[in-house]
Amino acid sequence: MRNLILSSLSLAAMGLSPANAQETNSEQPVLEIGSGGRPVGESWSRSPVHAQHGMAATAHPLASQIAIDILKKGGTAVDAAIAANAALGLMEPTGNGIGGDLFAIIWDPKSRKLYGLNGSGKSPMGTSYKQFIKQLKGSKTIPPFGPMPVTVPGTVDAWFEMHDRFGKLSMADILAPTISYAREGHPIAPVIGYYLNGNLSRFEQNLDMIGEFDNARNTYFKDGPPKAGEIFKNPDLAGTLSKIAAGGRDAFYKGDIAKTIDAYFKRIGGNLRYEDFAAHDSKWVEPGCVVYRSGYELCELPPNSQGFAALQMANILKNVDLSQWPRGSAEVLHYITEAKRLAFEDVARFYADPDISPAPLDWLLSDAYGKERFALIDPTKANPAFGPGEPKLEGEGDTTYLTVADKDGMMVSLIQSNYRGMGSGLVADGLGFMFQDRGELYSLDADHPNVYAPGKRPFQTIIPAFMKKDGKPFMSFGLMGGGMQPQGHVQVMINLVDYGMNLQEAGDAARLNHDGGRQPTDDLAGTGADLLGVLNVEPGISTETVERLKAMGHKVEIVSNGAMFGGYQAITRDADTGVYTGATEMRKDGQAIGY
Repeated sequence: MRNLILSSLSLAAMGLSPANAQETNSEQPVLEIGSGGRPVGESWSRSPVHAQHGMAATAHPLASQIAIDILKKGGTAVDAAIAANAALGLMEPTGNGIGGDLFAIIWDPKSRKLYGLNGSGKSPMGTSYKQFIKQLKGSKTIPPFGPMPVTVPGTVDAWFEMHDRFGKLSMADILAPTISYAREGHPIAPVIGYYLNGNLSRFEQNLDMIGEFDNARNTYFKDGPPKAGEIFKNPDLAGTLSKIAAGGRDAFYKGDIAKTIDAYFKRIGGNLRYEDFAAHDSKWVEPGCVVYRSGYELCELPPNSQGFAALQMANILKNVDLSQWPRGSAEVLHYITEAKRLAFEDVARFYADPDISPAPLDWLLSDAYGKERFALIDPTKANPAFGPGEPKLEGEGDTTYLTVADKDGMMVSLIQSNYRGMGSGLVADGLGFMFQDRGELYSLDADHPNVYAPGKRPFQTIIPAFMKKDGKPFMSFGLMGGGMQPQGHVQVMINLVDYGMNLQEAGDAARLNHDGGRQPTDDLAGTGADLLGVLNVEPGISTETVERLKAMGHKVEIVSNGAMFGGYQAITRDADTGVYTGATEMRKDGQAIGY
């Protein structure tokens, strides 16, 4: 049924397959001209943004402006982050929306503590594993579209959890800018227009799988995919957000919205019910941190997200001094790639809903285990097949990322997604948002920790990140794009810590994206998995490096359009002056704004 490769999580989250990942915009002319010069910094980058009182970095300039407006009205960084996220659900529906899930890391200057929030939803409580398998009608995989991969959207509840603890302004004030833009319209941004076109093409290729598509077509594609600069309105979403602003989380999970969703899924033969929404709640979780080097700590969220994969990579890579080689050398890319492959072996084996299948996290993040895994890396060639580690214990988890910081020092790292592109292709009657297809990421192996079960959270790819320096808050950052995210976090960290790049350069620099290997959706044996995978690199990696990587045994592809390398936003805070620095990158439409 699927025309997209399930193992390619880094592509799937953006609605891309390896076949179309290298497509370029045919409307763009070929220009035989290079970049201009700069008085400071690298010619391929631009200046980071500095400000004293507040900063916002998102994937859309209007969302960044909304966040700054909220800060200027006296809102906290959490208020501004919610406002920006709501705006992005309207303005960047190709990456997120209230039909998806949310994760956040929040630095609270009062308690001087990091807080983690898991706002992911569960599978339908009334559908057993046996029933789910029967509904697949012999398919060995979960479809990426239609009702079967839809899980309860967690974003709205996560907004209110954050707001209850750290917010100041009313939710009506926070959502008002997006409600206005939804009713009156806003111009489509160029990259988002490109992805809207791609999403519609994929939906139309899979209409039999989706089933009911009229609602989605009328919401997003009534006159075809909106183009860059075209005014887009979503009055149904304005109505839904207005109900949420007035009625709170219960309006979404227990009120008319939930009843409408219940009736819709009954009508189209889906499994979600009112009771699934009424029972939903978010979870406050403890972020995990590991010291990389020089006092820098990387902090991520635990499973069911894949955040700890970045921590495992950091624990492996701190055993080698990467700065002895140039940043774009084959040696550096080889070590990063092998560390990613090693970490993802454990992701595939252990990461799942901790309430049902807890993972041996202390062991996975230990320095001793990092050294043990590092010892498996051959510095001269790619290992054709790694395997997961064996616990040595006593006894026996497309996207948008945003970050906001306020005048008091609160910093919010927030990521939110519908998973594969725009999501399932399903929009409930009159609600104006698409449901996620995150349930595609369950395993069907009955013995796997991540196997489908009723009332269970699936493995999640979306992860916010945070860094401390000498125990103090240093950087709130993230990077979109499925399996690209943990390896992207690590590459940004390496650029900053090992190579001294500034915040903007650290995100603009050419990246790698290793795709393939064992996945959390596989059976435990990894049957059929391409264990070596493909090492995708951007054109900024030299021909010499590419040839050396191939000689080392890597399958290397050069991909030029940036789509599979994520989208980066970041804010750092100077511990002495309190001055913020913000950055957002060329691969997206976004902007960093401060005041």
